[in-house]
Amino acid sequence: MNPEIRTLPPKKLIGKSLEMSYINNRTGELWRSFMPQRKDISNKIGSDLYSMQIYDGVFDFQDFNPAKSFTKWAAVEVSEFADIPETMETYTLQGGLYAVFLHKGSSLDFQKTFYEIFAVWLPNSPYQIDDREHFELLGEKYKNESPDSEEEVWIPIRKR
Repeated sequence: MNPEIRTLPPKKLIGKSLEMSYINNRTGELWRSFMPQRKDISNKIGSDLYSMQIYDGVFDFQDFNPAKSFTKWAAVEVSEFADIPETMETYTLQGGLYAVFLHKGSSLDFQKTFYEIFAVWLPNSPYQIDDREHFELLGEKYKNESPDSEEEVWIPIRKR
């Protein structure tokens, strides 16, 4: 599994967020709340969806605690923060250096990709995790539970 290394400029996002953990995963609840209202967001750039995780400090796979809480976002990119729907929030994704992986398959198979990134690729790369946003970019090939689904997994990195 070899990623593309990309530099991302800052992005303006509008969406919804929830606190959760991997044990108390509220991702479905978040997306069920966001998706019907995304049509109310003006100034959208493209149709891609951002599924973003913000951890308290650097994500540490070696000391992974599935009960530790983090903030999860469901969002879209916008050109400006104007006409923000009442139930939504704004967020500026910092940008920076990312390793971008392609996950193919159902979201139920994501654990395998997660393991390949953090237990196999990262320890053997010249990079380490950076303390910035992690996100999945859900484009036109994303089909959630379908084995034909594809999504980009963006991991924030910096040189060791």
